[in-house]
Amino acid sequence: MIESARLILRPWLDSDLDALAAINADPAVHQWLGGPISREMTQASIERQCGYQEAHGHCFWAATLRDGGTLVGMIGIQPVRFEERFTPAVDIGWRLGSEWQGRGLASEGAKAALDHGLNVLRLPNIVSFTAVGNRASRAVMERIGMVHDPDGDFDHPALAADHPLRRHALYRVK
Repeated sequence: MIESARLILRPWLDSDLDALAAINADPAVHQWLGGPISREMTQASIERQCGYQEAHGHCFWAATLRDGGTLVGMIGIQPVRFEERFTPAVDIGWRLGSEWQGRGLASEGAKAALDHGLNVLRLPNIVSFTAVGNRASRAVMERIGMVHDPDGDFDHPALAADHPLRRHALYRVK
């Protein structure tokens, strides 16, 4: 577990599925993810994260409030799953329910995950990326000390060539 002032990042539990599926079904959440994420896709995502945790010692963990344990989303670090000029690398990322956005929780949790990756796991190449128009996520990247690497910007291979979110901005640790 990783703890910050307001959050606990922890391994996934079977009981997390309903809450994460609700977050993933929210149009305000998936507007930057390329489309809605079904319950089945959410289950597969949790299983994939559990596999990363077992294989690498890190994943996008369940992000819960320290006070009460409410699941607010997922925050963590995972291997980049595609080949690009900047890979192999570990991606730091977050996804919060819309009611939890704008409260500084993404920055707080991402900073804790980044510190864990750098100082505990000693990962050599941590990056973050998002659609170029996603100003909120880019601001989080900057708040946690990452810098934009315009030479690393890329077209995300999981999105169709004509998809409006295909172009992604790459950020690196300073």
